Amino acid sequence: METPKKLLCIEDDRETAHLIAEELAECNFEVVLAHDGQEGFAAILKVMPDLVLCDISMPSMSGFEVLERLTWLEPRFNSMPFIFLTALADRENELQGRQLGADDYITKPIDFEMLVLIINSRLARVKRRDLWTDHVALSDREIETLKWVARGKTSAEIAQILGLSKRTVDFHVENARLKLSATTRVEAAVKAATNRLIDV
Repeated sequence: METPKKLLCIEDDRETAHLIAEELAECNFEVVLAHDGQEGFAAILKVMPDLVLCDISMPSMSGFEVLERLTWLEPRFNSMPFIFLTALADRENELQGRQLGADDYITKPIDFEMLVLIINSRLARVKRRDLWTDHVALSDREIETLKWVARGKTSAEIAQILGLSKRTVDFHVENARLKLSATTRVEAAVKAATNRLIDV
C-alpha cells in the first residue's frame, strides 16, 4: 500500500483546521496542522510536506508572506504544491496569490470533493515531473552548456565562457537536445528550465 501523502494545513481558525484535517484524513492523507504563519513556515522546513494548504489572513505572518519566504529558499521547495484556502474571495487577492506562485486559490466555504480532486491533481503532476526528471540524465557539461543557451548565448560565446571549443559546445547541446526530445536547442533549454534540470 502506498505511503499516505503528507499535507501541511496552515489555518489560524482551529475549528476549521480540525475539520480540514478530519476530511482529508478520511481520504488517506496524513495531515499536519499549524495555527499561524510563523508556525506554518517552521513546519514546512521541519516536516517537508508533499503539499501545503495555507490560509491568507493570519497573525504573525500572512499566507502571502509564507509563500514569499518559501520562494526565497528555492530551489528546495520548487516542486512542493502550494494552495491558498481563504475567505478572501476578491479578484485582487487571488491575483496576488497567483503572482506569488500559488498553484491554486480556493475560497471558503470549502468544497471538500473539489479540494481532494485539486490536491490529487497537483500531487500527480509532481509525480509525473519527478518520473520524467529521473528518466532524463543530463551530464554536468550538458547542464552547463544548456544553461548558457537559456541565457541567450551562442555556441561561440558559450565556448569562450567555458573555455571549450565551439565544436565541443555544439556536441553537448546536441546530446542534451536529443535526451530531452526537443526539436531545437532553445526548446531543449526551455524544457530543461521548466523541469528544473537547469538553474537559469
